[in-house]
Amino acid sequence: MSSSSKHGALGEYRSNNAYGAAAADDRLQLILHMMQGALSRIATARGHMVRKDAAQKGEELSRAIGLIDGLRTSLDRDQGGDIAGNLEALYDYMMRRLVEANLNDSTEILDEVEELLREIQSGWEGLMKSPEAQLLKPEQTTPATSA
Repeated sequence: MSSSSKHGALGEYRSNNAYGAAAADDRLQLILHMMQGALSRIATARGHMVRKDAAQKGEELSRAIGLIDGLRTSLDRDQGGDIAGNLEALYDYMMRRLVEANLNDSTEILDEVEELLREIQSGWEGLMKSPEAQLLKPEQTTPATSA
């Protein structure tokens, strides 16, 4: 990955992070937004791979890697314990696999990474529906109404 690609991926993560913080109610929404972004980039890269557009394929995979790296670096290892450690290893594995998919034009590897991301996404979506998720959300005040 070139230096400019690294800065582009980091910039995209920062942009998503800033946007998510301003628009989402909580961290869970931001995490899901980043996962969906990575899945979208992988799908777009697949199309470029099929069309033999190496430059665009590489750019999209670089962006997907940047988003997954953002997920990895945002893990709370203190509160997350073993789960955070396992997710960190899985995110690292997915990033390495995407590099391999890029080098080998492998849609099979893209399938593998998409499946892993969707499984993690499903877990986060389940967490959002749980009572524990309420503890992660910021308190919201309701505006007073006048009669």
